[in-house]
Amino acid sequence: MSTYTSSHIQRDSTTSLLIGWLVKTVAVIVAAYVLPGVSVSGFLAAFVAAVVIGFVNTVLRPLFIFLTLPITLLSMGLFTLVINAVLILLASAIVPGFVVAGFWWALLFSIVLWLVNAVLIEIGKR
Repeated sequence: MSTYTSSHIQRDSTTSLLIGWLVKTVAVIVAAYVLPGVSVSGFLAAFVAAVVIGFVNTVLRPLFIFLTLPITLLSMGLFTLVINAVLILLASAIVPGFVVAGFWWALLFSIVLWLVNAVLIEIGKR
């Protein structure tokens, strides 16, 4: 029987949170490298972009999905791609050093970001 103190649990959750942010930062860098319409000025800008994208997805995405529920249902969920692109453009407007050239680049960026993030998480499980 193993015993964990609150400091062990806190350290584990803090470590996993940091690793998650680093994975998302690498995903932002890779996606920006692959897409010519997206640029990141450096690691710090990619880290801040990952944090802002995570915050925007946590706070605003559920609200946007709720407000656009009828069109999301009619499009069989495809409208969520539009929501993702708008949120990426919002993050681009907030984060200096993270530039997205337009809506279609934001849409592609959100798809590539999802793919790269999924691959990195899968690699991390092994």
